Amino acid sequence: MPQQKDIVKIAIQMPGAYPQLIQLDQKKPLSAVIKEVCDKWNLSGPENFALQYADGVQTYITESNRLDIKNGSILRLTKAPGRCAEDLYKGIQSSDPGVRCESLKELASVSTDITFAQEFISRDGHSLLVQIVEDAHEVPLVMLHTLTAFMELMDHGIVSWENLSSVFIKKVVGFVNGKLLDASIQQVSLDIMESMVLSSSSLFQQIRKEITLDQLISHLQVSNQLLQTKAMALLMALLQTAGETDRQELFAFLEKKNLRQYIYKNIIHSSGSVGDEMAHHLYVLQSVRLNLLEPRMRTPLDSFNQEQREALHSLRQAVFETESEGSLSNERRRSLCAKEFKKLGFSNNSNPGQDLGRTPPGLLALDTMTYFASRYPDAYSRFVLENSSREDKHECPFARSSIQLTLILCEILRIGEAPSETGSNYHPIFFAQDRLLEELFCICIQLLNKTWKEMRATQEDFDKVMQVVREQITRTLSSKPTSLELFKNKVNALNYSEILKLRQTERLHQEETLAPPVLELKERLKPELLELIRQQRLNRLCHGTLFRKISSRRRQDKLWYCRLSPNHKVLHYGDVEEETETPSIETLQEKIPVADIKALLIGKDCPHMKENKGKQTKEMLDLAFSITYDVEEYSLNFIASSRTDFCLWTDGLNVLLGKEMSSEAMRSELEILLSMEIKLRLLDLENVPIPDAAPPIPKPPSNFNFCYDFSQAEQ
Repeated sequence: MPQQKDIVKIAIQMPGAYPQLIQLDQKKPLSAVIKEVCDKWNLSGPENFALQYADGVQTYITESNRLDIKNGSILRLTKAPGRCAEDLYKGIQSSDPGVRCESLKELASVSTDITFAQEFISRDGHSLLVQIVEDAHEVPLVMLHTLTAFMELMDHGIVSWENLSSVFIKKVVGFVNGKLLDASIQQVSLDIMESMVLSSSSLFQQIRKEITLDQLISHLQVSNQLLQTKAMALLMALLQTAGETDRQELFAFLEKKNLRQYIYKNIIHSSGSVGDEMAHHLYVLQSVRLNLLEPRMRTPLDSFNQEQREALHSLRQAVFETESEGSLSNERRRSLCAKEFKKLGFSNNSNPGQDLGRTPPGLLALDTMTYFASRYPDAYSRFVLENSSREDKHECPFARSSIQLTLILCEILRIGEAPSETGSNYHPIFFAQDRLLEELFCICIQLLNKTWKEMRATQEDFDKVMQVVREQITRTLSSKPTSLELFKNKVNALNYSEILKLRQTERLHQEETLAPPVLELKERLKPELLELIRQQRLNRLCHGTLFRKISSRRRQDKLWYCRLSPNHKVLHYGDVEEETETPSIETLQEKIPVADIKALLIGKDCPHMKENKGKQTKEMLDLAFSITYDVEEYSLNFIASSRTDFCLWTDGLNVLLGKEMSSEAMRSELEILLSMEIKLRLLDLENVPIPDAAPPIPKPPSNFNFCYDFSQAEQ
């Protein structure tokens, strides 16, 4: 008795007969099953029959695929693939045109099945189709069925494409080059040519020699979207298979023919949307074209290359008024160049070429910077001069930012990555712009400067700013802007505060989708983590901070220090000298008992902001806070040096006053700690040994040559 799992309940149909409901024993030979079915219908010669799916893709059932049959499947008793192949092979050679046409039509349909294809090819049937194409005497409908059947047979990979004759190739190419042929024949011919090109380099060379590129491009200019898609597929196959030289030549030809602009205007812009297959081809075209930049991206700057050195110095000369450098001594000239390169934002100002030694982005970063400086000189000068003249540690380094931004754009645009077989994420603006990377850079470097100001960033915040800029770019590109102007408007509207709002919204949505136990765990963890943040804030107040007294004459600004006593009961403060290290509590003469503090004021509510109303900047307002004490007649006024210090002190003072912390830094830290803690709690640590002691610290390296010595950089 067969086991229950080996039994499949199915129905078998045959035209003109009642269906049979059987229990198929998967361990019984298929030939025995077919014989039993034939016997019930009184059919002789069971070897001439086979089972086939009745619905969907009508695949023949074989010993290799029979286990795919599911309960409730409907099968059909039909001709065996060998018998079907023999009948069609004879029908194709019939002297009756009608029989030939019907046989080829059926052949095109059944050739999708590999079992049939093997039988037909074993009779050398594919050679018969090749001969029909080479003779080219048949009417268009017969030729269409012939080419379709041939393509389906070859798709199985049973026969090599390289066995085809040059006569056959010329005939198929001729169908594409011809202007008045049936569009359906041209579509199938384009399909065949694409497969040839992708199969071998020798066939690529033959197709490249025979194809008329002008005529191929003309197929993109028709209203038939399927023909457009097939023509684009062949074009992409040619570009992907071509060597570096051939690819450059092909792109030069396509640029000359304004193909990219045509695609943008007539395929992308006019239709509004494209099909999945066309989207894939546009993605491939974009990828292959952008990958032409890869050699520059992989090449570091060569300090001995005169052209590269001149390009590097052109960045300096474009923005700074230079004396007659020829009259300066070498030492004076080097010193002047180093100072100017430092103002440009290079990390190694005495040898800025080292900043461009990292690959990627390599020379591509130099290309984007020089393009920005020459294409938009006013914007370039404004960026550099504005930041090089700042004295508040909030300057945005142009060169360092540009190098990192170029790398980010390379990663977003996937420069250097081979196009995937299923990718379809193309950017419409690629087809609207000659130099996409460079133009995107010009917009995004100005965006970066704007975001830097919005975040009131310092050098320590560099990575954080770059993360926000990356998010601004990716979010904007995901909306598929169709022009650079639209991209520029959207990305500039997506300012830092909008990014924070979006992150918060997404975080809330993510929380809503969490399982109730996870939400409950999150609420249970919050008090413990908030207490951790409170202790950190108080510890920071105990360590103290250096503040600057803002006066009308900046040169006479004085420094003062404020810190909390270890028992958290007294604030000590007093004036200090420049570059003073953390002063002891005993040296700070003034003090305010925490118990006397009445309120914490921030921004425009602070007394020192009210006194100087109209003179203070928005940045100063955002960093100002005060505490009132005694009977609110006295106040101690602060202006933090950074937003980080502002958040730490206002949070700490709120803790001392018994109030809730409310800064954005607290919210961000709480979210990070919660996320990390939940991930740790949800780890599957069963049977995982956790050591009681920390692992030993490894020995220090034998030397520290990998560290950069800033003391040797020329100032």
